[in-house]
Amino acid sequence: MRRGVHGCLQILVQWRAAFWSHSFARTWGGCKEAMAEALSTQAEAARGWKCQQNGDSGSDGSGEPLQEGLGPAVAGEQVPGIGERAQGGEAQVSGNGEQAPAPVADSGKRKKRRGATGERVVPPPKKRRTGVSFGDEHFAETTYYFEGGLRKVRPYYFDFQTYCKGRWVGRSLLDVFSTEFRSQPLEYYEAAIRAGRLHLNEEPVQDLSIVLKDNDFLRNTVHRHEPPVTAEPIRLLAENEDVVVIDKPSSIPVHPCGRFRHNTVIFILGKEHHLKELHPLHRLDRLTSGVLMFAKTAAFSEKIHEQVRERQLEKEYVCRVEGEFPDQEVICKEPILVVSYKVGVCRVDPQGKPCETVFQRLSYNGHSSVVRCRPFTGRTHQIRVHLQFLGHPILNDPIYNSPAWGPSRGQGGHIPKTDEELLRDLVAEHQAKESLNVLDICEGDLVPGLMDSAAPSSELAKNSLQELTRVAQKTDGIAEAASQDLDTPEKANAVKADVMNQETDPLCAECRLLRQDPLPQDLVMFLHALRYKGPDFEYVSPMPAWAQDDWQED
Repeated sequence: MRRGVHGCLQILVQWRAAFWSHSFARTWGGCKEAMAEALSTQAEAARGWKCQQNGDSGSDGSGEPLQEGLGPAVAGEQVPGIGERAQGGEAQVSGNGEQAPAPVADSGKRKKRRGATGERVVPPPKKRRTGVSFGDEHFAETTYYFEGGLRKVRPYYFDFQTYCKGRWVGRSLLDVFSTEFRSQPLEYYEAAIRAGRLHLNEEPVQDLSIVLKDNDFLRNTVHRHEPPVTAEPIRLLAENEDVVVIDKPSSIPVHPCGRFRHNTVIFILGKEHHLKELHPLHRLDRLTSGVLMFAKTAAFSEKIHEQVRERQLEKEYVCRVEGEFPDQEVICKEPILVVSYKVGVCRVDPQGKPCETVFQRLSYNGHSSVVRCRPFTGRTHQIRVHLQFLGHPILNDPIYNSPAWGPSRGQGGHIPKTDEELLRDLVAEHQAKESLNVLDICEGDLVPGLMDSAAPSSELAKNSLQELTRVAQKTDGIAEAASQDLDTPEKANAVKADVMNQETDPLCAECRLLRQDPLPQDLVMFLHALRYKGPDFEYVSPMPAWAQDDWQED
């Protein structure tokens, strides 16, 4: 009897242990799944934020703001800061198969999640920031004037601002400027200190040997020049309570970037059309013209981005290319690799990202063809790179129809030089033409190895800078003295602004350079966003003059 009871108890204990084990396994399995899902979501969010900062993943270069730093940094690195903000990339599909270049450091590939039956699962929408917000105080920094078919910006003073980056902590200002801000010689920064232009934690910097600490705040006042753009006006194609649609002229960037601030679509719309706090829904490269959409509200912006994720949008472009393009439809699926995010150059490469563009010839005039392009992915310069690969580059493409690519100009992916040699030759070509803006870089951005000659700013000698500093100090002294004689801060600031609002600056190297203005026709590339279509909208811009049947080549 005792043995029977003991056996029953043993069986009962074993059954309870098995039940607890099974329950724990089920519970722990659910926890593991939840934890894995949470970690996956966090990782995807981190990658998404990284892509937003870098402009990757088909970025349109027009969403989340990137803060401006003390000035152009080397190696293509954007210096974070506060206050005045330019824009960087948001994880959006490009409007023309051309996205803003992103740093190569973002090499992680996002894995596609699939449902139980293998269908494509669309990830949940990410939380987005508000629209790009520039106010009247930003628009009042300077004014436009028009000359020779060009829109020009009067030079103006601007504060580049940044908090101390982690890698700067414990280093001197001298070390930071000499390694990361080589757009100016050290003599310039010494002169800027004597002129009271450089501030640390809102106190004038007295010595470049000062060591930076965590959370230090730097502000550098510079005299800023912007390249000219076409004087062609921005035409509104449609506007309602949700959206603004424009026909963007060639040569005008969508948002502040590099040397462009006021000569951008965002600023022109704000200053001349009083349209503010817009959400760019896609992007066009600076040299590309055509349909460009902005949302007025975050809700409509999210609606369009959901349609992007669901691949419900259709984009159509038109271009004029070299030679007689095949009469039948051509599908190009060659993968594209970014050669340099800094210079903004790509090429076909087996290691690149997969992409697809469909081409159809519309006309041929005996020398060049008008081609319709439909990109189904949003890679950097996708249309331009695919056309180069096919042997029919855009007729006046300053990058992909350049002799720097070799005798075949990249047809079939044949490039008889290394990437470094290609970049050097492209930069040398545009440096000789004084057209580095085509590559969206300036002389100060060039690192050793990409150029043979020194940047113009390095021509400033130390002795001349010392002399110029005395002039700058005198100018600042006049402003301060005038401020003391006025009874209100408003009047004092007005007088100081009058003294500072001059179009030449004694410390500005750009002021002493004589640059030849480009011709208006040189600012046009024959690539145009013709149509942008969604489930409940369709916007079409007029066919450009160069795509007409009666167009004559010069």
